[in-house]
Amino acid sequence: MKVAVIAFGGNVLLPPQEKGLQKEQKANAVKAARDMVSVVEKGYGLVIVHGNGPQVGNILIQMEEASHKIPPFSLDLCDAMTEGSMGYTIENAVMNEMRRRSVERDVVTVLTQVIVDREDPAFSRPTKPIGPFYNEFRATELKKEKKWQMVEDAGRGWRRVVPSPLPIDIVPKRVIRTLVENNTVVIAAGGGGIPVSINSNGLVEGEEAVIDKDYASSLLAREIGADLFVILTGVDRVAIDFGKPTCREVAEMTVAEAEKHLLEGQFPPGSMGPKIRAAIEFVRGGGEEVIITSPGKIKAALIHRAGTRIVR
Repeated sequence: MKVAVIAFGGNVLLPPQEKGLQKEQKANAVKAARDMVSVVEKGYGLVIVHGNGPQVGNILIQMEEASHKIPPFSLDLCDAMTEGSMGYTIENAVMNEMRRRSVERDVVTVLTQVIVDREDPAFSRPTKPIGPFYNEFRATELKKEKKWQMVEDAGRGWRRVVPSPLPIDIVPKRVIRTLVENNTVVIAAGGGGIPVSINSNGLVEGEEAVIDKDYASSLLAREIGADLFVILTGVDRVAIDFGKPTCREVAEMTVAEAEKHLLEGQFPPGSMGPKIRAAIEFVRGGGEEVIITSPGKIKAALIHRAGTRIVR
């Protein structure tokens, strides 16, 4: 059985124009499940990876508001909380969609620890803003009390910045592969996974960091020997000269072409860059192809009518 890994951002369930109500996120999961089950119907084993940026941000806001009553959790625990809650929401939606279509497969969410290197340069240069905006007084308090690094954000207030190290191993990769081989749809590495490192005693411990979901899903896809890697984003196709009069959409790129465009600065680090790098790593690591497209276009992309394909 061929295996597909599909990765999408947390804003698929919690888009910026919505309030983020539970019922809204549940309805968005139902829409996403239709695309996921279309891939299953094509005969693929399936692993789903979701982002968690908006969701973990909301948890951090909730904890700040309640901090005078309940001690806040560390960031790795917040990641685990979103893996569980979002995993359940997606799991329920996919399960029900398969029941509607008479597809007989189990669905399971795997809380996924992802190993990072404590010597990764990202730990000495935190850049990823997370959580609520604070006034200057509260930001100064938190810097002293928690040793957090804080930055002023475009006049809107102060935010915490945390490291975003590269993932180097998926702890339960063999479990995930076994589940897929046994006809189970797996939701794993949510939000890029729970960041952990190996300490001097050889033991695993959590890290106050976030892992890029695209890099984590690319690594997971390589580790389990996936054939297809699908990255869902805000555009139907990748474009060259995006935002310029010379802008053109690309239906297919080789890895060499993708690397060339990346070096030319076509894909900025804050938007398409990580997705293209993740795609290159997957194909270089033995994967067959990557599809980059928008939610709702997966079915068309599988028959070459939408999306950008990146191939050897």
